[in-house]
Amino acid sequence: MNSREEQLKAFDRLLTIMDELREQCPWDKKQTIESLRYLTIEETFELSDAIVEKNMDEIKKELGDIMLHLVFYARIASETKEFDIGDVLNALSEKMIRRHPHIYGDVEAEDEAAVKRNWEQIKMTEKPKEESILSGVPKSLPAMIKATRIQEKARGAGFDWEEKKQVWEKVEEELAEFKQEFNIEDDKKIDAFKAEGELGDLFFSLINYARFLNINPEDALERTNKKFIKRFQYLETESKKDGKQLNTMSLAEMDEYWNAAKKA
Repeated sequence: MNSREEQLKAFDRLLTIMDELREQCPWDKKQTIESLRYLTIEETFELSDAIVEKNMDEIKKELGDIMLHLVFYARIASETKEFDIGDVLNALSEKMIRRHPHIYGDVEAEDEAAVKRNWEQIKMTEKPKEESILSGVPKSLPAMIKATRIQEKARGAGFDWEEKKQVWEKVEEELAEFKQEFNIEDDKKIDAFKAEGELGDLFFSLINYARFLNINPEDALERTNKKFIKRFQYLETESKKDGKQLNTMSLAEMDEYWNAAKKA
């Protein structure tokens, strides 16, 4: 591992390269904070993929890409004298000190839950009085991640279930309401708008229950996505080896390959 001196030297090297690219490279000179935005989003999702795959080499690579973007944004802002990378890092350090009073102050926090509760409460004091507690949740977040953050922030304000049993009862209640709107036992045309609302309530309550179990629902669903992809690709590959085509196979035939994929 690199020493602190070597780490600082590496960061200084990156800042120097960024300065040179911004001054000399036609592409880098042209970039703006707005033009980098969608690239940063892409890099963030690539990091997320690497984390789910537990691929440390890829995590290192993607962290580097994101670090480049952070330095890039700060360099652009420095050109209009808005702020520079030093301002960014100092503001971050001050925030971390302020939001960890159990480390840098005299507040006690006996466990992780207390730390998170203190964090949200301190964050609330930093907002204008008229601003909602939930205003810090980005509007463009994917719905499942947004639901998780909404629930975490509500919990920080003291609005939360006391026991996971209560949450599961809510899941069952929402499931019953959804079933009532989308009854599989009859052919009556459903009200799609109402059924969508009930399904949303069911998802929200399941995400809430996952939070009580310390399960990240986004990670859980992504792992299932990847599992499905692997099994379906196995079905495609193995059936092709046997001279079969998916569009001519019966569901029973497909199930044989699917079950083989599960065993594999």
